[in-house]
Amino acid sequence: MNNDIFEDLKKAIKEYDTEAAASLAKKAIGEKIEPLKLLDAMTVAIREVGDGFGRGELWLPDLVGAADAMSAATPIIEEEIKRIGAKRESLGTIVVGTVFGDIHSIGKTMICTLLTAEGFKVHDLGINIKAEQFLEAIKKYNADILAMSALMTMTAPEQRKVIKFLENENLREKVKIMVGGGAITEEFSKNIGADGYDPTAPGAVKLARQLIGK
Repeated sequence: MNNDIFEDLKKAIKEYDTEAAASLAKKAIGEKIEPLKLLDAMTVAIREVGDGFGRGELWLPDLVGAADAMSAATPIIEEEIKRIGAKRESLGTIVVGTVFGDIHSIGKTMICTLLTAEGFKVHDLGINIKAEQFLEAIKKYNADILAMSALMTMTAPEQRKVIKFLENENLREKVKIMVGGGAITEEFSKNIGADGYDPTAPGAVKLARQLIGK
């Protein structure tokens, strides 16, 4: 029976069925299935979708749909992990946010889901985040990486502003910075002093691992 739930959960994610994913997560928890194993199963599924996207076999809506399904199940499972005091090995801590003046969230949310699945501890600050808020979060969570998104050309310079702000506060050398979003390019990333850039969500996960050497 347990194997059936694992397979059904993976299927729900790969078929972008948010309702089924949440329902199966609740069912599995009710049957006392180890929550860390449930997260592992979902990670396998989201990686398969991400790999398919990377190979050009799947499209952005596929990746968004799978991320939404996983996002529906993850809080249910994480709550059980906290309740029983289970521990999941973390690759590192990442603070994520869309910069001030920009209210786009789809790409950011998708990346947060994939980073969490990979094993990072992710703190999503949301959208329209000021430099001071990024600074506070980096200090509060002792972040290894700051990931900033900007979809619009007019808000892209905010990423440079945040980096300058961190430099002025003597925090730049303590955190790796990765940037992304529709308005960002590799050249822009280098010009503003970021540590890395990738145009895709699966690529951002690989970049995060590279930045912390894992």
